[in-house]
Amino acid sequence: MSKLRLGLEWFLNPDHVPLLVGLEQGWFADVGLDLELVEPSEHVDAIAELQAGTLDIAVTEPVHLVEDRGKGHAVVGWARFLHTNGGVMYFTGRGIERPKDMVGKRIQYPGAPSALGRAIAKTMIEADGGDFTEDAITSVDNGFLHTDALIEDKADLATLVFYNFEVIEARQSGYDAQFFALKDWGVPDFCQLILIATPELLQQRRQDLQVFLKVLRRGIDFIHQHPQAAQAIYDQRTGAYAGDQTGQAIYDATISCFTHDFSMSADYYDRLQAWMHNTGQIPQCLSANDYWTNALAL
Repeated sequence: MSKLRLGLEWFLNPDHVPLLVGLEQGWFADVGLDLELVEPSEHVDAIAELQAGTLDIAVTEPVHLVEDRGKGHAVVGWARFLHTNGGVMYFTGRGIERPKDMVGKRIQYPGAPSALGRAIAKTMIEADGGDFTEDAITSVDNGFLHTDALIEDKADLATLVFYNFEVIEARQSGYDAQFFALKDWGVPDFCQLILIATPELLQQRRQDLQVFLKVLRRGIDFIHQHPQAAQAIYDQRTGAYAGDQTGQAIYDATISCFTHDFSMSADYYDRLQAWMHNTGQIPQCLSANDYWTNALAL
């Protein structure tokens, strides 16, 4: 049995149902993998743990992969498995109807006033014909509690939100939550979950990662072909219960986001890193082939 430690991007949630299915059904064990899911203490990138060898592989988003490589970290993406819609969330009735209405508003995002949140706001505002100046927005850091920030009037909008989580959560709380999708207003669509590892591990454990992906595909198929059984596994593994209407709504919105196509194109990463470079998030653009491979995903 080969041990494989997988670092999750956040706490155990519906994003990870295919993995839970594979564990519960014994499919990972059948292919010789002793898979351990590691929940981070904070929603952060796992690059340090990968480089230290305390994690073997990890879940992250394309924007963080490009940022890590831009900082010189040796990490490679090798499969994606979830693609949702994301962007900037707001509540109706608060004077916001289109992206340029963000000017003069308080915008919540983790790590504020870091470059990513401001870059999203700038790109969207300018794509809508507005002017973005240094003081165009007020950055608010309420961690990853996006919905709470809007409900508690700490912010007017929240970015880096996923439709299948925060927007659903806010609506379940009784608010008319809407959002501006990244892809509709000039920002590359990075609301996807991908798997990363160091180049050394990819080379050394290629066979393990190939069978890992086979089980992941099987888990995604199971979710769609046996939806009730898949949810029963999720509920048992996480302690979820039928009376949790918000949790149920998030689960339902998430399971349609799993993709059967694990590959990503070099053109996609070229566009993403060009946007990140032009908005001052990375110092230079690299060849996408340096940090993404479809060798295992196809």
